[in-house]
Parts: sequence; structure tokens; C-alpha cells
Amino acid sequence: MHIKMMTDDHTFDDFTHALTQSTNLATWEQFALAHKMAEFSLCPSIDSLIAPSLLSHLTILPHQLTTVKKVVQDMNGRALLADEVGLGKTIEAGLILKEYLIRGLVKKVLILCPASLNHQWAEELYNKFHIRTTIAKKNPNWKQSKIMISSIDLAKRSQHQDIILSLPYDLVIIDEAHKLKNNRTKNYQFVKQINKKYCLLLTATPVHNSSHDLYHLSQLIKPGLITKKDVDHLANDANHIELRPKLDQVMTRFMRKETSIQWNQRFSYLIPIELNEDESTFYQDLLRYLRTHSVSFYHLYLREWCSSHQALYLSIKKNQLPDHQLILNRLNTLNEHPKALKLIELVKNINHKCVVFTEFRGTQAYLQWLLHQHGISSVLYSGHFKKGKREWVQQLFKDKIQVMIATEAAGEGINLQFCHHLINYDLPWNPMRVEQRIGRIHRLGQQQDVHIYNFSIKHTIEDTIMDQLYKKLAICKWVVGDLDEILPQIH
Repeated sequence: MHIKMMTDDHTFDDFTHALTQSTNLATWEQFALAHKMAEFSLCPSIDSLIAPSLLSHLTILPHQLTTVKKVVQDMNGRALLADEVGLGKTIEAGLILKEYLIRGLVKKVLILCPASLNHQWAEELYNKFHIRTTIAKKNPNWKQSKIMISSIDLAKRSQHQDIILSLPYDLVIIDEAHKLKNNRTKNYQFVKQINKKYCLLLTATPVHNSSHDLYHLSQLIKPGLITKKDVDHLANDANHIELRPKLDQVMTRFMRKETSIQWNQRFSYLIPIELNEDESTFYQDLLRYLRTHSVSFYHLYLREWCSSHQALYLSIKKNQLPDHQLILNRLNTLNEHPKALKLIELVKNINHKCVVFTEFRGTQAYLQWLLHQHGISSVLYSGHFKKGKREWVQQLFKDKIQVMIATEAAGEGINLQFCHHLINYDLPWNPMRVEQRIGRIHRLGQQQDVHIYNFSIKHTIEDTIMDQLYKKLAICKWVVGDLDEILPQIH
């Protein structure tokens, strides 16, 4: 490749002429400032970082410093930051960004994160690292903005995507990167096409449903380093031993037990729930009905029933299933849901603040009503809320309310260290989503031991969900190492 070099003869002539004059080339203040800037742009040694010395107000933990050094010095700025939830991956990414900005290696940056986290990223970068950013809104100026924060959903819109893909970015940072685990999605293909010199993917849960999740993420950072063959059959010791050196080139991961922090303990409990005769009969009848009519997504309807009668009622009414009125009429004859009654009993025994996770909005409304009937204060948290309302709900929960009933939207990006009890009223199929939930309370700043309660109705689809969770946890262990307890150990 031939690169045409251009010279500015006028500048050189002016400088040469100035050297022949008796006047100073600059004032002492200008010289001192230029000298100081030159010192900042130089590293004393290859093992040194500049940014930490300029951020004396920021407490940087040893594991964070180790991660930043490894990414900058050994990984060429392309890495999957996969520390366990609550260990400060945003701090690590901010430090790496600051280091590259100071060195002059990065000027144009794109930060992609869920829309609900845009302002949180902007505030953290400004308050902790003195980095000014622009949040992409209706008509963002992609070309002029040096450091832009955006959601992937906004950035991938056709009117924005073409501009972004035409620009050379020095650094792209992607938060909650596990959402890119499927390489067939538009989000994955969009990120893959962005022209980027350095790239940071942030996720505490790089493996969700299979070891291939990690393979797809690695292709965004260092294509070809890890192959599909590497991640196949990871239950085999030989595969695991061969994969580890490659993982170390693409992923940094600290677990809580590996840090210098004294962590409070985490305790996990399984709360089995028995159905009474009427409930059990209804469940079996519903199962036969869904199979007889070949209803699509029948797993979803079974899970809704295991959550609340209201969740199933709303879903069936909306989708107008065959003979649906018969089911609706039978639902109206059932008493309060046994899982909901167990929740009331548990919350009263705990007598502290609790976060309750459910998969369904219909269940949210039902649980709030039932808690109110028993004199227990609660507030709802949903992804449908705007930023101001989400912040108001968190503050209300912290100051006045005993129970926050949350959908999956609360599983990322919010910090609830003031609470140390979490109830998985509905368990998801994916154990990493459980870990994300727990990370809202078991993180830096938590002063108490953390207690996790996992509800499961016996002899229903929730038995199947539990089996799947344990199988997927085994896969996670092979890929990313031991996790803090998510579910109780099977004896």
C-alpha cells in the first residue's frame, strides 16, 4: 500500500526563521504547560498506566487495575470484560477509555448500551473520569460527536446505521453484550460491521444457553481465535484445557472470591410449593387442552398459570384461544394462587425489604393487590416506565416501601445494595438471568449477607425449568468457572 506524504513547508520555514530571531519562541507559562502535557502523554514504562494517577478522587480496586493493564498492554484494546456482577466493569471500561484518550490513541468513540442506561453511562464517565459525552436522541450528529452514547435499537435504524458504518471508530464499547450472543440477529450483524480499532464487550454472563454464546461474542473481538470446535463438548476435560489459553486472550474475568474485597455471604433457598386438589386438577386439564388444540407456545401458558391466574386470564383473553371462555370461567372459581400465598407468608417472616421478580405484568398487578390486602407496602418496577419514573420507584423503595415487584427490566443496570433479600417468584429458563437479578443486590456496597429464595411449584412445568437451570449451570462452570451460589446445591 502506498501512502502519500504531505509536508507543510510554510510551518518549517516560519520555525527556522524564528530560531534566528532574538525574541522568545514562547512565554515561560506556555513552555511549562507544553512540558506538562508532554509528560502526561508519555508512559514512564511499558508496565505503567497514566490514567489512575490523574484520578485521585476515584478508588480503583486491585482487580480493576489488573484488568485494565491486561487489556491495554496484552490484549490490544479488544476484550470481553466478564467480571462477576457488581465488580465494576463500567469502571474498568472507563479507565481503559481514559487511558487511551490521554495517550492520544482514541478520539472517536461509540458506546452502545440499553436505552435505560444511557444517562447512567454519561453520568459515570463525567463524574468519575471527567469525560464529556453526547447521548444520541432524535437526530444525533454521528459525524461531529466525539464520544456518543446510544442504544443499539436507535443506532441500527436505517437512517443512522449507514452513517455509523461509514465512520472509523477508534473504540466501541458495548454494555450488556450477552444480548449479542445470537449471531443471526440484526443487532449482532450491525455491531460486527462497525469499523473499530478497539472494542470492549461488557457482560457478567457471557454464556447463557450454550457454550456457542461465547464463541459468537469472541468473533466480534478477535475473529478466528476461538473456533466452534473449541467450544463443542466442553464437558470433556481435554476440550476445557485446550480452550483456556485462548479464552485468556479474549476474556478477562474476576470472580468475587478472587478479589481483595471482603464479601458478605450469599445464601440460596429452594421454596417448593404443593398444589391443592382443585389446582392440580385444573393444571392437568389445562395441559390436556393445550395439547389437544395444538396451541402454539403452550409452555408459556403453563408458566403463566404457575405464576398467577391473572397472568393466564389476560393472555388467553387477548389471544382468543378455542373455547377460551370455558377456561376463563374455571379460572374465576379458583381461590388465591398458592404461590402468591407462600409469598405473603415469606415476606411477613422476612420483615425486611425484598425484591420480587416475576416474568409477567399480570402477576405484578395481582401481587401488589394481594400484598396490599395483607398490609404490606409495595411498588412496581417495569421496563415500560420512563427514566424519571424508574428513578422515582427506586428511591421510593429505598425510603418507604417494603417490597419492589419487578419484571426482568430490573435485572440489569440498577443498584439496590440497601436491600438484601431477593425472591425469584418466577424462575427464567436461563441461570444467567438469575445471576443478573442477584447482582442488583449482591454487589459493591452491600453490607449484609444476601438471601435468595427460589419458588417452584412441584409436578408442573417449573420442575422442568429447574432441571434446565442446573444443566445450564454446569455448562457455565466449564466455560467461565465457578459462580457464587445461584440455586441450592443438589445433594
